[in-house]
Amino acid sequence: MERRAKIVATLGPSSNSPEIIEELIRSGVNVCRFNFSHGTHSDHKKQIGLVREISKKLDLPVGILQDLQGPKIRAGSIPKPIELVADEKVILFATDHPVSSDDGIKCIPVDFAELFDSVRAGNRILIDDGHVILHVEQIFPKHLIAAVLTGGKVSSHKGINLPGALMSIPGFTEKDRADLEFGLQQGVDFVAISFVRTKQDVMTVRQMIEDHEDRGLTPLLIAKLEKPEALENLTEILEVADGVMVARGDLGVEMSPELVPIAQKRIILEANTHGKIVITATQMLDSMISNPLPTRAESSDVANAIFDGTDAVMLSGETANGLYPVESVQIMDRIVRSAEQNFFDWGHFSPPPFTQGNDSASITRAARELAHNLKVAAIAVFSHTGRTALHMSKSRARVPVMAFTPNYVVLGRMCLMWGIIPRYISMSNTLREMVTKADEIFVESGLVNGGEQIVVLSGFPVNQIRGTNMAMLHTLGEAL
Repeated sequence: MERRAKIVATLGPSSNSPEIIEELIRSGVNVCRFNFSHGTHSDHKKQIGLVREISKKLDLPVGILQDLQGPKIRAGSIPKPIELVADEKVILFATDHPVSSDDGIKCIPVDFAELFDSVRAGNRILIDDGHVILHVEQIFPKHLIAAVLTGGKVSSHKGINLPGALMSIPGFTEKDRADLEFGLQQGVDFVAISFVRTKQDVMTVRQMIEDHEDRGLTPLLIAKLEKPEALENLTEILEVADGVMVARGDLGVEMSPELVPIAQKRIILEANTHGKIVITATQMLDSMISNPLPTRAESSDVANAIFDGTDAVMLSGETANGLYPVESVQIMDRIVRSAEQNFFDWGHFSPPPFTQGNDSASITRAARELAHNLKVAAIAVFSHTGRTALHMSKSRARVPVMAFTPNYVVLGRMCLMWGIIPRYISMSNTLREMVTKADEIFVESGLVNGGEQIVVLSGFPVNQIRGTNMAMLHTLGEAL
């Protein structure tokens, strides 16, 4: 049985060779994530080309996800890691305004001058996902003095969080704008927007894409939910985004750790209710960065995300810079398959209400019921935009769903849709021609045998680009 939930893997130093990328795809990666907090455009272009080349060679569609950095606050360049001890003082300063201390106070550069406009005395500053915690005591235009609450080592470019601070800065930076322009030129399938707080953060990116001269079918926008404000505005964000990411790393730093599991369940439920894609991310198999096997808690974490109804699970450091990138994907695949085999005992999912009342949504719901009530082996979806494939994905049919498209952009989009097996098919002029092509692909896949029945969803007439308006029971191999 095909795995239904999709696996997103981040590429990095541990996975930048053709050999490793091929192993990752063979092991089950559906979407490759490119983290634009690191690397150059030249690096990313080379890697995107490699993924597409290997995907074509293996005849396994793989989507490309561009993850924009956003206003990420990081420590500057530190020649030697600085060891901080509880109760001592420390100075944080803007890298373009270096300071020194006559009292021997340790000084940490910050690559984000706006920090000093946003933070207030009494705020906490968390460094390296909260491994180091500071308490702000005094603030100056380009530096501040803080007391160390929790000590530890601080090295170059570690992330900095300001839980509770209201950042008066745009979520879409000039770097993001240049990176997005590059991503559009490369034809990425998905754009993840970092530190989304309101629907306007999503609309700003969408507007730039729409202003792009070669827009055509544009990338799907994934809002990364990393701030408590995003949870307060979740419904309106879901109305304008194509999907969301439960970014548990920053979310767990910005809010109390015990609240993150509840936030995860709420986000997955609401995303599914709105018929939007949802990715669960960060630290899923974190121990596999340095160990060949995950902890039992991590295995349970991945399985519970599947039981919650997530469309995809994501690997970050495990595949980007870990010692066991391929093994991480293989084990993730095994955990997901095991959870899916037991989903109907332990899972929680109700198909979205689809209150829009459009033909595509209604027909996919009907196809699901047909497949469950009759002896139907699979569902075939013919889609020019991917909308029907997404609706079919969100109906959570219990039989395999193969989605055919003559558009390579749509093929990439469908790589992130739960339960959808994407396949390219050339444009047909007649219903008979279209179904005959699909029959051949189904038989080659081994998912369905000749003589078994499938449900076919398509727009009719088939040689026109129009919404899905036809559902048909068809016996594989039988002439129309």
